[in-house]
Amino acid sequence: MIRAEDLDLKAGSRLLVRQLDWAARPGECWSIIGRNGAGKSTLLRTLAGLRRPDAGAVFVGGRALDAWAPEELARKRAFLAQSRHDAFSYSVIETVLSARHPYHADRYWEGSDDHQAAMNALEAMEVADLAGRDVRTLSGGERQRVAIAALLAQDTPLLLLDEPANALDLAHQVSSMALLAGLCREQGKTVVMIGHDLNLAYRISTHALLLMGDGRWQAGPVDETMQPALLGDYLGHPIDMIEHGGRRIFLPYEARA
Repeated sequence: MIRAEDLDLKAGSRLLVRQLDWAARPGECWSIIGRNGAGKSTLLRTLAGLRRPDAGAVFVGGRALDAWAPEELARKRAFLAQSRHDAFSYSVIETVLSARHPYHADRYWEGSDDHQAAMNALEAMEVADLAGRDVRTLSGGERQRVAIAALLAQDTPLLLLDEPANALDLAHQVSSMALLAGLCREQGKTVVMIGHDLNLAYRISTHALLLMGDGRWQAGPVDETMQPALLGDYLGHPIDMIEHGGRRIFLPYEARA
């Protein structure tokens, strides 16, 4: 679904990612993991077509990213930014409906199918009761769930999310991540997301891409990449792992006095 070929990313003169050869296929759920400043958001914006790579290329559906017309690309991939600024007084339903624009370029007004897709997405994120609210009156967690609902309403085969669990309470972190995993498992969608919770990432992801921030990277199934020693190297802090009830649990290592 999406592929990076010999991809280099820089921040100023600093090399973040070197010669990334990587692909995410239909049905796969990827977590991008790394310490602050490792290039996670830079990579995701590059994959979304919002930033040019410093070298190499990105392909979506077998076509180079820059070969897609903007409207076509918007029907192939959806992008959730890490933060947003609501300058205008839009209602929740209007905000989610805006994600349907790529599907009605031949008409000005949304159709009943767009309204149904928007309401289905709001219900999936448990915010349908907020449909008439001004987005500027929402809590941070409510606003994040509305943003994810807009992503769902866009109904693309590829979803790119920068810290989707940000501002969500524990229950909604778990339910939202389970929903994304279900889209991969049941609908064959491809999800690539950034997160800092190792336990959530391991629970719902099929694969992980680790970024060191100095050009180095590691990619593969979570059982191979999410190993304590490797995670400790990439996160800059030792990681402990325990097995409990058939589950793998990651903890930051704490030296005892």
